[in-house]
Amino acid sequence: FHFARGLAARKYFTTSDLAGFAWQQVKFRIGGKEDHGSVQSSRAQALSFVAGKTVEEMNRVGEEIYDELMADKIWSGTRALAQMHLDAGQRVWLVTATPVELAAIISRRLGLTGALGTVAEHVDGVYTGRLVGDLLHGRAKAHAVRALASREGLNLRRCTAYSDSSNDVPMLSVVGTAVAVNPDATLREIARARGWEIRDFRTGRKAAKIGVPSVLGAGALAGAVAAGMAYRRR
Repeated sequence: FHFARGLAARKYFTTSDLAGFAWQQVKFRIGGKEDHGSVQSSRAQALSFVAGKTVEEMNRVGEEIYDELMADKIWSGTRALAQMHLDAGQRVWLVTATPVELAAIISRRLGLTGALGTVAEHVDGVYTGRLVGDLLHGRAKAHAVRALASREGLNLRRCTAYSDSSNDVPMLSVVGTAVAVNPDATLREIARARGWEIRDFRTGRKAAKIGVPSVLGAGALAGAVAAGMAYRRR
């Protein structure tokens, strides 16, 4: 949502487009689930704005938007969790449906090991308007994490995953330790049923009002950052 805000300010999107993104985010924060139609609509909108743009331009804009709209929205507790793993000599990966270019910026700014994100196809540094694979969302995150573990020689049973969304249950289910951070109602229920740890960095009042505009950006970005992978060195 905040990435879209920054792009709208730079005339990549119209005001009505931004309102649509905001409404989808409200529905997600209230219900904790994204319907198939919404995901496909978001995909089509993303592809329409990126076609013809250069990777260099998107990286530059992403850096600007992070500084303007995202840096101060990250929960301090989430940042501390990531740093705890890093200080212990463990690797921490950001796993998000966000474009991989923006994911890489967030990861680098937070000092994380790396990032996995949705990959837009580009030829000679120019986006074609097509994706490489699909959105990194839902079960796709679990597949991506398995592929990462295979590539890096990691034992997923010794890994920890964090998320705030029930959409990430597939990813949370493939690791040895799953933690629900600022969870939506559905994820909180699942975590309790499965005995997963629950951490909430919101105040009690905010936790009771998930979905209101005042916590949109913070919750969304915290979710993205928290949906990471922390690995013990083998």
